[in-house]
Amino acid sequence: MSGGLRFAADAATGVAVLTLDRPDRLNAIDPPLARELAARWRRLRHDDSVRAVVLTGAGGRAFCTGIDRDARVPQPSSPFMVDDPLLDIGPKANGLWKPVIAAVSGMACGGAFYLLGESEFVVADPTASFFDPHTAYGMVSAYESVHAAHRMPPGEAARMALMGTAERISAQRAYEIGLVSELTAPGGAVEAAVRCAEVIASYPPEGVQGTVRALWAAQEAARAAAFAQAPQLIALGNLPPERQAELFAGRRKGGHRVR
Repeated sequence: MSGGLRFAADAATGVAVLTLDRPDRLNAIDPPLARELAARWRRLRHDDSVRAVVLTGAGGRAFCTGIDRDARVPQPSSPFMVDDPLLDIGPKANGLWKPVIAAVSGMACGGAFYLLGESEFVVADPTASFFDPHTAYGMVSAYESVHAAHRMPPGEAARMALMGTAERISAQRAYEIGLVSELTAPGGAVEAAVRCAEVIASYPPEGVQGTVRALWAAQEAARAAAFAQAPQLIALGNLPPERQAELFAGRRKGGHRVR
């Protein structure tokens, strides 16, 4: 365990729970946590005692709010190169083909979709809400929108990305559009996700992992093609960091609509 990530595995069931543990920062991801996530997924490739993983966030206020706004990530000067610190935080980016179920309470926004997009499915309680703030702060939603477009109908992904901070998708609406596969009682997301993970972990792992790989193959070509365009779109469309910071500092307080 570290200050940013908690890991607990049940040898009897083969299920591990991985918890983003920065509740004071709404489980936002800074570079150390990004590296720790990638390292944990890689270690799980070699841990045959874990056959399914539940991914969640600590504190109840947020599953994850994406990149930590205080993180400093130096960028190349070329518009053809962007160093994105979140590209490698997910299980698929690290070659892990064990099933991952996301359990969401509270906010899941922006860079959270790097994790939601690489989970097999999402379970949420009624406090969950989903949004993408990029456009409101003068930023291109590129990688996040690609992930979102593979998790919900295109029109819903477009509305979420373009409405920015003005609107959030409720847990109920997320369930209706298929972003969330199960809507639980308050506080019940992790328990419900673990229940699913225990069933999956009880099956022969070769068949399960082959199925995970096949499901990812159904979408990875389109995702890779879209990702290839992301660096230029971000370089061309993002406002300078100082202007982004101004917009973020002046953000609306509680002025969003929940649908």
